[in-house]
Amino acid sequence: MKLESNIPTVPISRFLKHSLEILKNPLPFHHRNFEEQGDVFRLKIGLRNSVVFVRDAAFAEYVLQKNQKNYTKSKIQTVDLVKYIGNGLLTAEGEHWKRQRKLIQPAFHKKQLKTLLDSIKSAICSELKRITTDTEIDIFPILNDLAFQTVVKSLFSSAASQEDINRLQFITEQAQRMLVKELRQPYLGWWFSISGEIEKHLDLTREAREILKRIVNERRTSGVKEHDLLDMLLDAKYEDGSSMEEEQLIDEILILFTAGHETTSNALTFITQLLAKHPEWQDRIYRERIELLEKSDDLMDLVTKSKYCQQVIEEGMRLYPPVYFIDRVNIEPNSFNGLTFEAGANLLFSIYEIHRHPNLWERPDEFLPERFSEGSRKYSSQYFPFGAGPRKCIGNNFAMFEMIIAISELVSTYKIRSNSETIDITPLITLKPKNAYLEFEKRN
Repeated sequence: MKLESNIPTVPISRFLKHSLEILKNPLPFHHRNFEEQGDVFRLKIGLRNSVVFVRDAAFAEYVLQKNQKNYTKSKIQTVDLVKYIGNGLLTAEGEHWKRQRKLIQPAFHKKQLKTLLDSIKSAICSELKRITTDTEIDIFPILNDLAFQTVVKSLFSSAASQEDINRLQFITEQAQRMLVKELRQPYLGWWFSISGEIEKHLDLTREAREILKRIVNERRTSGVKEHDLLDMLLDAKYEDGSSMEEEQLIDEILILFTAGHETTSNALTFITQLLAKHPEWQDRIYRERIELLEKSDDLMDLVTKSKYCQQVIEEGMRLYPPVYFIDRVNIEPNSFNGLTFEAGANLLFSIYEIHRHPNLWERPDEFLPERFSEGSRKYSSQYFPFGAGPRKCIGNNFAMFEMIIAISELVSTYKIRSNSETIDITPLITLKPKNAYLEFEKRN
C-alpha cells in the first residue's frame, strides 16, 4: 500500500524499540504519539504494513455513521477473531451481517429484555453473596463470574451445568489471550504456528462448540419453553421462513459469550473502583434506590429511572471504555479534513483517547458523573462506549440494564472503600482492570 505523505508517520524503529512496552500496555506509547503527531498518525509495524491511529471524534463519527458504507472491519475481526468465535454478528460483514442483524435484533428490544430482568437480577444477587466483608479483596474475579453467569442464565436459563459454564468461561478467556499474543507480536506468528500454540487454542474452541451443540440439542428435544435468549434465537425466522442453521447459531452464541460478559465485567469493575473513591455517589445511588422502591418494586422501573446510577455508569465507561479501540478499513479511496487515504488503509480509532480528549471534555481525566445529568445523547458525536452507527453493539440495552441492577444491588448491600491511589489497567482485546482490590462493609 502506498503511504500518503500528508499523514504524520511514526517509523518502525520506534515501534520495535518500544515493542515490550507495547505488549504490556500500548496506551502510553500511543498517547505520546498523539501528543507529538496530532490526532491522526500512521505507525509503521512492518516493511509494508502500517496502522493509522485516530483520536479525532469527528473522523470516527464520519467513518462509523456518515460514510459507514465505505468502511469494513479489519482482518483482526473478520479473520483473526473468526477462527476463535466464528462468523457471527460481531465478525460478519456485508449481506451476511445485515441478514443476521435483522434476525437477531428483536431479541434485544427493551420489551423482550423485560422478560429476562428477573433472571439477570437472580444471577447478580447470587454472585454478590461471594463478597467477603471487612477485608481487602480483588473484586474483578467476582464481577467477571457475575457477568458470565448473567449471560449464561439469560441465554440458557438452567440448561447449562456449572461444569459446562466453568469450562466455557475458561475457553473464552484463553482464546482471547492467545489472540492478543498474535496481534501484539505479529513477528512471532511463525512460532505460534509451528509450536502448536494456535492449534491448541483452536482445539479448545472446538470443545466449546461441542458443549454448546449439546445444550442446544437438549433444549430442542425437550420441547420446553424457557423464554430465554436461546428460545428467541431458536424461534427467530429469516424472511423466507427458515431458521438459523446449527453452526450459525453456535457462532452467535459464542459471540454473545465473548462480547456479552467480557465488556460488562470490565466496566463493572472500573465503576466499582470509581465508586470506592467517590462515596458521595454511593450515597446518591443508595438514596435514589430507596425512593424508587418505595414507589414501585417493578424491575423495569428501577433500570429506567435510576438516574444517578446511570450517570455513574456512563462516566465510568467514558473514563474506562471496555471497547477502547474500533478498527475499520476503507473500501474506496477516501479523505477527511485534508488527509487522504488510499483504499485498504487500516484505521484504528482510540475510543480511550477520544473519551479523554481535552478539546472535547471539561476536566477530561476527572470522575464527573454530573456531566451526564441530561443523558449521554448530547455527547453522541464524541461518546462511543458501544460504538456508533449501524454496527453499534446490539446488546447495549442488555448491558445497561445488567449494570444498573448490579451497581444498585451492590451499593444497597455494601459500602465500598479503596486504599489504592490509582486504577490500574491491562489493555487486551478489551480494556481490563488490574489489581482491583477493594474493601466492602455490610450496610446496616
